[in-house]
Amino acid sequence: MGAFGQFFKDRRIAAGMTLRRFCLENSLDPGNLSKLERGRLAPPKSATTLDKYAAALGLKKGTSEYQEFLDLAALEAGMIPPDVKDDAELLENLPVFFRTARGRRPSEEEVERLIEIIRRA
Repeated sequence: MGAFGQFFKDRRIAAGMTLRRFCLENSLDPGNLSKLERGRLAPPKSATTLDKYAAALGLKKGTSEYQEFLDLAALEAGMIPPDVKDDAELLENLPVFFRTARGRRPSEEEVERLIEIIRRA
């Protein structure tokens, strides 16, 4: 199961909704939603569809849960989240993050630059 599908399923269950009831109340196809929750169907790329799903799950724009929902959808689709994509400075420093994530130690200057970017966020 993908992280997006698990997040979706957890929120739906937390709302006290079965898959069928959730789909019926939100005019969604239960077969496709089941595949989405199990990671058999990729998250939608459409911002409109993601917003529809988020609203159905009760996720309010601007909240950390809403942002996590969008981030998981983008990452599972192999995309950089749109708000990150628009931040040229952050994009420029992503290679430092990737090297660190792969276990290669960044230089002290790179670490300081990342810390400064994170503090401003």
